[in-house]
Amino acid sequence: MGFKNFNKFQKRLAKRLQANPVENSKRAVTRGTLVVRTHAVQSILKGGTGRIYEKYQPRRTHQASVAGEPPASDTGFLASQVTSNVKTMPDGSVIGQIVSAAPYSKHLEFGTTQMMARPFMQPALNLNRRRITKIFKDEGVIT
Repeated sequence: MGFKNFNKFQKRLAKRLQANPVENSKRAVTRGTLVVRTHAVQSILKGGTGRIYEKYQPRRTHQASVAGEPPASDTGFLASQVTSNVKTMPDGSVIGQIVSAAPYSKHLEFGTTQMMARPFMQPALNLNRRRITKIFKDEGVIT
């Protein structure tokens, strides 16, 4: 009986045996935050399926998003403000953050009394949970 992916298994085992837990954790958290950040930005840049209207200064046509969909990019500012950050704490724990620094990000993510939410951060995390778990397994952080 053959062993499937034996070479891959050997590499993962060797990595775990030589593993530096803090470095492996940092690498896993970094990869996970980049996956979520990339997904959030791509969902914004994908464009909307809502109302089409003219905007001015500069003059352009914009297609908005409908409630519940990620916000549609107009100038690209929102997408450019989504960043990721990873910190290693003195106790060895690793913290990853994905931040949207645009001043109107929270209004889009959670909605207001005047507008339904157009979430882009939480869906990016939810849709990538399995992939993030796999990253942590591949790095030997969890089994």
